[in-house]
Amino acid sequence: MVLACQNVSKSYGAKEILNKVNFQIEAKEKIAISGINGAGKSTLLKIITGEEDADSGNITIAKDVTIGYLAQHQEIFYDKTIKEEMLTAKQDVINLSEQLRALEKAIETLSGDELNDALDRYARMNHTFELQDGYAYESQITGVLKGLGFDESEFDKPIKSLSGGQKTRVSLGRLLLSRPDIILLDEPTNHLDLNSITWLEGYLKNYDGAVIIVSHDRYFLDKIVTKVVEIENTQSTVYHGNYSYYATKREEVRMSKYRAYMNQQAEIKHQEAVIDKLKQFNREKSIKRAESREKMLDKIERLDKPQAVRDEIRLTLTPDIESGNDVLLVDNLAKSYDNKQLFSNVHIDIKKGERVALIGDNGTGKTTILKIINQLTPKDEGRITLGSQVHIGYYDQEHQVLHPDKTIFDELHNSYPDLTNTKIRNLLAAFLFTGDDVFKVIKDLSGGERGRVSLAKLMLSNANFLILDEPTNHLDITSKEILENALSNYTGTVFYVSHDRFFVNKTATRVLELNANGITSYLGNYDAYVEEKAKLGITNTGNNLFTGTPSNKSDSEGKKDWQRSKEEQAKERKRQNDIKKIENRIEELETQIAEIDDEMALPENATNSAKLNELSTKQIKLSNELETLYDNWEQLSEQ
Repeated sequence: MVLACQNVSKSYGAKEILNKVNFQIEAKEKIAISGINGAGKSTLLKIITGEEDADSGNITIAKDVTIGYLAQHQEIFYDKTIKEEMLTAKQDVINLSEQLRALEKAIETLSGDELNDALDRYARMNHTFELQDGYAYESQITGVLKGLGFDESEFDKPIKSLSGGQKTRVSLGRLLLSRPDIILLDEPTNHLDLNSITWLEGYLKNYDGAVIIVSHDRYFLDKIVTKVVEIENTQSTVYHGNYSYYATKREEVRMSKYRAYMNQQAEIKHQEAVIDKLKQFNREKSIKRAESREKMLDKIERLDKPQAVRDEIRLTLTPDIESGNDVLLVDNLAKSYDNKQLFSNVHIDIKKGERVALIGDNGTGKTTILKIINQLTPKDEGRITLGSQVHIGYYDQEHQVLHPDKTIFDELHNSYPDLTNTKIRNLLAAFLFTGDDVFKVIKDLSGGERGRVSLAKLMLSNANFLILDEPTNHLDITSKEILENALSNYTGTVFYVSHDRFFVNKTATRVLELNANGITSYLGNYDAYVEEKAKLGITNTGNNLFTGTPSNKSDSEGKKDWQRSKEEQAKERKRQNDIKKIENRIEELETQIAEIDDEMALPENATNSAKLNELSTKQIKLSNELETLYDNWEQLSEQ
């Protein structure tokens, strides 16, 4: 064990973020911290690094273990070049190298015991230098920078001239080169292109230390981690496996909790009904039975209602107008900026019903192509043709058309006044806005929440051709899954840019790869794209991730299920009939017993011992039968 998180709790004012979070990590283990936005993932990383204090609990770190942390926003030295910043991670090795060079010069002037001592010292220092890969640090810096997408011509660029994404990559490179025992990464794939992400996957998977990752890149997590710590409702649950295993198991656990809650609710309602019925019988023994059941019901530990099982949400969106079969034709498209060719010879042919993903390295012009299609950016050459009855709905996070002072509900209702309140609420629920959430004001929403509102609004439009630019940016994993479900059920045509491989894998029916010389088309999802490239000997992307889909039940199993269902229905009908017969008989017996009570109270029978004995014997017989019927009724009611 190199790190243990023990009962860690954290609150900000009255808002509880973490409550007794527990997990541990072994040497060389790779784990993910998962949870929705705001669950406390980044807070937990800061507590581990000591940037923040826990309210209670402990972080235990093994002796001499070093920790390196990449936050989402890094502070780096802007007066350095990229290469100089990387060298700071190897300063110990550089210092040792300088000491060795100085000692080499000193040895030339020494003799006798001084020489022997110096040679011994040199041997020890050189051994340490070799253990720290001192002779390879220059090549390591080159390898890491190239892996993260920097060309050698950029190594001497000043950091202050870089974009925010490039600065983050510099920070990541410096952290990797420092080689701590535990690496903590908060959204490390932001600002990386696919090749860099794939390189980082391989680096971390083979890293000779422990890694803790917070990331919304599910494909990335699947390739690296072997354990997932989920933070939900302030508490932690540990799942042993990769992301796909966690996602499947999480839904099983949630469904199990949901079923347990629903079963308990059904049992409570059933017991209340039995109690009411026993009281209606209005006999001393039935009332005692009812009171006994009430005491048992009071002792039941009530389960809290779990979060709604999101897989129950199914969103089907059908455009009002169907397009023709030919939706988009792009022929020989080209674009340059400042005399630099961005792309040329781009040909795209999209048919009705396709979901086409456009992928490629950063800077190849993917977003520019979408803007040209939407007439937001002029083309240099080429032709763009839209098919018959094609209506475009465009999603660009930089130009979201939302009214800041409106509520979420009004934003949709005012745009689509013919829609019923129920339909609007159902759509917003599918994008995780439920209850009073729909009355939040747009300007008070987070970037991810605004993205979800924009997507929901777009889904309601009359568009039959959705063009989406990085639709999963700033969405948490839950929101991504909702969007995947919505697009998979969408009956129109979709063309989108995304670097989210898991999202592409779930939604795409075709993948287009863009480079400077044009576009290559691959039929199928992201895995099919990877497989086809592997066949062609191109291995700069990941390996296959998924191994197929569950097969449907066989015909014979289906018939057995149907037969079992019919048998269960027949048993239930018989049980209800038996209960009804018993209840009718109970009413008859109670009436007869009441009549005997009245008869025994008559003056003419009060002194007739023979008659009283006869009535008493009859009453005892009826009471015994009634007691048996109570038992039978309760047994049948419990089944």
